[in-house]
Amino acid sequence: MKWFVHNESPLQSSHDYLVVGLWDKSSQFEGMHEELNKELDGELTSLVKEGDLSTKAKTITKLPMLGKSMAKRIIFVGLGKQKELTIDDLRESFGVLGKVLKESRVKNVSVALDTFLSEGIDASDAGQALTEGITLSSYEFEGYRKKSNLPEVTLETLAVWTQADAQEMTAALEVGFVLAEGTNSARTLVNMPANMLTATKMADYAVELAEKYGFESEILGKEEMESVGMGALLAVNQGSAEPPRMIVLKHKGREEWTDVLGLVGKGITFDTGGYSIKPKDGIVGMKADMGGAAAVLGAMEVIGRLQPEQNVVAVIPATDNMVSSKAFKPDDVITSLSGKTIEILNTDAEGRLALADGVTYAKQHGANYIIDVATLTGGVIVALGLDKTGALTNNEELFEQVLEASAEAGEFIWQLPYTEGDKKRVRKSPVADLNNSPGRDGHALFAGAFIGEFAEGTPWVHLDIAGTATTKSAHHLGPAGATGAMTRTLALLIEQFSLKHK
Repeated sequence: MKWFVHNESPLQSSHDYLVVGLWDKSSQFEGMHEELNKELDGELTSLVKEGDLSTKAKTITKLPMLGKSMAKRIIFVGLGKQKELTIDDLRESFGVLGKVLKESRVKNVSVALDTFLSEGIDASDAGQALTEGITLSSYEFEGYRKKSNLPEVTLETLAVWTQADAQEMTAALEVGFVLAEGTNSARTLVNMPANMLTATKMADYAVELAEKYGFESEILGKEEMESVGMGALLAVNQGSAEPPRMIVLKHKGREEWTDVLGLVGKGITFDTGGYSIKPKDGIVGMKADMGGAAAVLGAMEVIGRLQPEQNVVAVIPATDNMVSSKAFKPDDVITSLSGKTIEILNTDAEGRLALADGVTYAKQHGANYIIDVATLTGGVIVALGLDKTGALTNNEELFEQVLEASAEAGEFIWQLPYTEGDKKRVRKSPVADLNNSPGRDGHALFAGAFIGEFAEGTPWVHLDIAGTATTKSAHHLGPAGATGAMTRTLALLIEQFSLKHK
């Protein structure tokens, strides 16, 4: 998709499709709406009053102009009351628009962007929301079905008409588009079946990102892991015929490798539960257990395209968790990269083991702050439902920065308690330093607390996306399936870090 910014009135030019925002106002039309109403001989007023043209938020009405305007068709986007519209609402409104444009097979569209502005939403905000919403909502995972003979039609050009500075608007449109593209890439990774996305193929994908965007990359295979003592990740991989990978990408946004933000993503490409095997209903969909890794890779794509002045190291421990005669078992004791020993009480609590070595390795690569992202526990779903990401932290200042980024992204995060009691539970073992599964009560907390044992004194935030990584239903910003949760939050966090830590 290409975009062009125009500073003239859109009513003075011809358009196949012109998109106009429509507020719920009891007063008469003003500005461009008033001009348009005059062109239509007052019909705009009549259509709204009679209910044929909806001002309700996130509704779309497409009207042919029948020669009364230079636009052949106008697509009205209902926005509701001007004082009540949030940036999340606007992003979703543009998402609804994107779906209509796709269904209508529209190639070129013009948007009267200034009709979408309010006291709390300026032109840059609206521009970013425009490309973000349209691009997110237009995503589709083609899968592996036989291709249709019908040629695919996608939006090719977006003409944005606004009084705002053209250069600033172009930058905002670019940011929105790139954030959405990174999220869509993460969605595709999560939607891929485990036989198509092994740990090796995930590593290959990461190397392609590195080559494309100039990242440093390091990929450790099984022998390298054994030589440095990554016993936690290796234990998870023990039952698999597929070799594991420890994936590292580095973005050097500054000359010196200091003030480094570490992103650690759980890369379990398929989770059977091991000998603590999942039931038949619970095992379906476990291809999505690498949603944390996908979010990190999606965020790294955004970083590569926007090139923020911030040092970032991305670490992804990748493997599947399988059952075989070689698989690790309950009652085993393993030694992690940190040197801490772990008693295995549940082989289905494998993600925290992989992350333990991932967090330690991120620290060894100089990470001064760590954010880990994982589809970690069913417990977070029981606690928070399917639409909220759970968080634990040992550093409130870092968490506030993550929360700020999540608010801008429209990705809801709720902080869970992290107490000395939780720490004591994961440290309770008669044979090892830690145990990997203290019990079902509060196990989302114990899982996070376990990872915290490896973060130690490093400022750290844990994000459990077990509920938010996928959705069973289509929504305003995309179809059913993978959501790409936390991709945009991580990318925006890095952008904010680059500004605050100059």
